[in-house]
Amino acid sequence: MDEPIVFCTGNPETIPAYQSDGASGADIRALLQEELVIAPGARAMVPTGLRLQIPRGLEAQVRPRSGLAARHGISVLNAPGTIDSDYRGEVQVILVNLSQEEFRIKNGDRIAQLVFCPVVRVSFQARPLIDETARGSGGFGSTGI
Repeated sequence: MDEPIVFCTGNPETIPAYQSDGASGADIRALLQEELVIAPGARAMVPTGLRLQIPRGLEAQVRPRSGLAARHGISVLNAPGTIDSDYRGEVQVILVNLSQEEFRIKNGDRIAQLVFCPVVRVSFQARPLIDETARGSGGFGSTGI
């Protein structure tokens, strides 16, 4: 199966890269003029300098890096963030510091990862009623632990 091609603009050193043969996410890096400090409980939009041309039928999901989350309490605030195939602006990552200490980001630091997923578009139809199920309207936690 041929891999889809995603075209990128940006500095060659900031183009997303897979860190291992089995990685599903490609790491993306910060593009900063100066160090960025995120205070405890604060969030920041981190520029990457990337613009993507994603094939129709795919989306890019911006996800946290597990090492940053586990070691430093840093996550992607809207995880997963979606980059649509028709978006052409700069990819920026909304990071949040959930720790009790400042977190410093330097130019070139790996801050998040991109996972590409297929997108299925549906048609919506209005109906007065929808089919019933055994679960019904049972929501959060309704099926037990």
